[in-house]
Amino acid sequence: MTALIVLFIAATWAGVQNALAGGGAFITLPSLMLTGMDARAANITSTVALFPAQLVTGFTGRTDAASPTGLTMRRLFIISLIGGGLGALILLATPSIFAHLVPWLVLFATALFAWGSFFRKAPPPGEAHLSPRAASVAQFFIAVYGGYFGGGIGLLMMAALTMMGLAVRNAGAAKNILAGVINASAVAIFVFSRDVHWLQALITAIGASFGGWPGALMLRRVNETLLKLAVVALGVALTIGLFWTAP
Repeated sequence: MTALIVLFIAATWAGVQNALAGGGAFITLPSLMLTGMDARAANITSTVALFPAQLVTGFTGRTDAASPTGLTMRRLFIISLIGGGLGALILLATPSIFAHLVPWLVLFATALFAWGSFFRKAPPPGEAHLSPRAASVAQFFIAVYGGYFGGGIGLLMMAALTMMGLAVRNAGAAKNILAGVINASAVAIFVFSRDVHWLQALITAIGASFGGWPGALMLRRVNETLLKLAVVALGVALTIGLFWTAP
């Protein structure tokens, strides 16, 4: 019961975190593992559980979302659906590999998040550093990665969308919508998996949705630097713990 209460609180925080800066999976993954499931089951359960919150977040901030010049939102939708589904199928087809990859995936996502949050210089709004074709390829691989693991996809999309000339606020709203699209195809596959722990998924979904709505409304007001620092710190701690307990 204590673990489930901690899970609900963590999921609420994850919902806010995903809406604002991304990195919610860093919170839900260890919280779900705390309830007794392995890393692969926790990843699949987290993907399913965070999906309703992503719908809430994307719908709440939809008016701020924008499509980059030369690349329609419809095209990004299709790319994200295909890539997310492919990543989910790869995960289900390689059950023994994922447990060994998790520490490296979290390390990669944490390093990427830290780089994008504190070291990468985004181009001025309206100035594109990626062509529509290059951005399409980038979004496809982001979607595959998102369907397979999901940690850090918000940062990856923020980087790609801002490099196409979108302002940070518009890129943030667009990535919230696209994250839901990526997970939609993954969830459509994962719901048939025995690795979904439905009680924990329900608790996580309610908590994350509860946090996602105000998180989307706070997108313009909150101090994102503190949130990003918290994500990086959590990612580092999770990386150390996963390497320590790796099989």
